[in-house]
Amino acid sequence: MILEFTVENYRSFYGKKTLVLEADKALKECSETNLFACNKHILLRTLALYGANSSGKSNLVSAMHTMARCVLLSVKLNDNEELEYDPFLLLKDNERPTMFEVIFLKGEYCYRYGFRYNLERIVDEWLFRKTTPRSKEQMLFVRNEEGICVEENNFPEGVGYEEKTNDNRLFLSLCQQLGGEMSRQVISWFQSDFNVISGLNNQQYRSYSKLFFHKKEQSSVDALKFFQKLRLGFNSILTHEEEPNIPSDLPTELRAMFQKEIQGKKSIELDSVHNIYSDKGKVVGSVNFSFEERESSGTNKLFDLSAPIFDTLYTGATLVIDELDTKMHPLISQYIIELFNNHEINPKNAQLIFTTHDTHLLSQKILRRDQIWFTEKDSQEQTDLYSLMDIVLPDGTKPRNDANYERNYIAGRYGAIPYILND
Repeated sequence: MILEFTVENYRSFYGKKTLVLEADKALKECSETNLFACNKHILLRTLALYGANSSGKSNLVSAMHTMARCVLLSVKLNDNEELEYDPFLLLKDNERPTMFEVIFLKGEYCYRYGFRYNLERIVDEWLFRKTTPRSKEQMLFVRNEEGICVEENNFPEGVGYEEKTNDNRLFLSLCQQLGGEMSRQVISWFQSDFNVISGLNNQQYRSYSKLFFHKKEQSSVDALKFFQKLRLGFNSILTHEEEPNIPSDLPTELRAMFQKEIQGKKSIELDSVHNIYSDKGKVVGSVNFSFEERESSGTNKLFDLSAPIFDTLYTGATLVIDELDTKMHPLISQYIIELFNNHEINPKNAQLIFTTHDTHLLSQKILRRDQIWFTEKDSQEQTDLYSLMDIVLPDGTKPRNDANYERNYIAGRYGAIPYILND
């Protein structure tokens, strides 16, 4: 479970900005369904991020994805290989390092891990942990320009390796590579418990979802029930294996090369099952359609995202989706959010963070005020990040829980909307 994510000097984020998934203790609305307790922390199950086009929503999601990539790929870097440095470019002579930090729960501990880096090297890196919100943080290690300082009683696996880390590699990844148990715990969170995906380029998850349905595990059974409840026109989803198709017009040498490459491999194909009706409206049979060819683009998107969504619910991980509502009816977006907010459907307390333009979700019946966040650019095109609870209205008050969030947002009372110039 994630508590906070902080970014600084990455794309449109120049100043330090933090997304918070700990619940605001002063709020009472939706408290039984939208919240859960873990290690004495009270956390949000879902969080919605609104903002005008080009305001920085996708950059925040990209920052999360880039941090995870930096952690997981650091072990593969060669010495002097460049890092994924993508700073704010609209400030003259900006050479400050990019910073990412995440606070998350794993097992019995709350970890705080982060690093600063530029194109060539890791400038700073730190790892702390504690057991409860009120307990004192324990330093595991801190890295800066003077070197790496390891607290040997708290992080013995790092002792002796302080001088063996390349400038462009994370110390955490070296410790994990050498068999460190605590570093393995932290990195495993990025591998298994934190998944960042796109709702626009959803086709890249299609193979994952095909295999997910083909295995017929419990989570895929739940996903099929999800489709059936939405009444999308088909009764069931079937999978079957096919031999890969090699174009007949390929040159002989290329055909031989492809045949050798795909020997023994099969592709998973997908069918949707539809009823056939008599002229009196009775079901008299069924027919299988190619899912990808005959179902709508919105239905195909739902299928592509089904494995990430239901795997996340099944494992209790955190899922981040950019542009959740694209190609999707507002009621379906709402239903996906309700899957996560329902403690019976989501007993392992999976979390969903998503960007959206769907203002119908701006309702106290769906989201608490601390679950609604906004991005907005200032006059220098730097992204600001704030929640509905951070807003102070012109009369000095904060938005009330009985306010019409959707109407007020469209009217510009919360900011984060496009301003269209008149001719």
